Amino acid sequence: MTTVLIVVVVILAVAVVALAGARVWDHFRRPAAVQATSSRRILFPFVAGALSQRALDAALRLAKTEGATLVPVFLARVSLDLPLDSALPRQCSMAMPLLEAVEQRATEAGVPVDSRIDRGRNRRHALRQAIAQERYDRIVIAAASEGSPGFDAEDVAWLLEHAAGEIVVLRPSEDDQLTPGLRRTPARGPRQRGDVHGVSRAGETASSR
Repeated sequence: MTTVLIVVVVILAVAVVALAGARVWDHFRRPAAVQATSSRRILFPFVAGALSQRALDAALRLAKTEGATLVPVFLARVSLDLPLDSALPRQCSMAMPLLEAVEQRATEAGVPVDSRIDRGRNRRHALRQAIAQERYDRIVIAAASEGSPGFDAEDVAWLLEHAAGEIVVLRPSEDDQLTPGLRRTPARGPRQRGDVHGVSRAGETASSR
């Protein structure tokens, strides 16, 4: 009986040591979380099928320069026949790879990330929810262009009317979409003519009409 007890104790001890070693290895293998050096936050809303490389690059450059936190927000659409807080497994399955791609790019750039999923009845409603619920100092958003989905002119005009802070609007090219798991294609800088429109707007966030 004593021998069996000793064997059990040895097995448990080995298991504890192995578990502790695995945790230590996982700690060193996992990249350290990037810490923000200021309280500034840059909101980066996007929808499924419209994650712009160029807009993300611009948001990361701004966040890096300012020591700000990037807040990528996936805007999920909830149909009218469902409660607004309903579980959305299909959209979440689309959102997670995109958010993970953003977080990976942000980690490589040394930018802290605070990801979100905001929901609404349509794109505009979800955008309204995002600017009402999230704290931010600047918004970076990709406008729709031919062959590249994004926020249309009416959405951008509505955002300029209702959102506080500085708003940076980029017009992506046709091949600008970021695909999770693939290396990004070279993107032009955000200051080229016709690509970036920076708009400063002071005041509190207004409610939707």
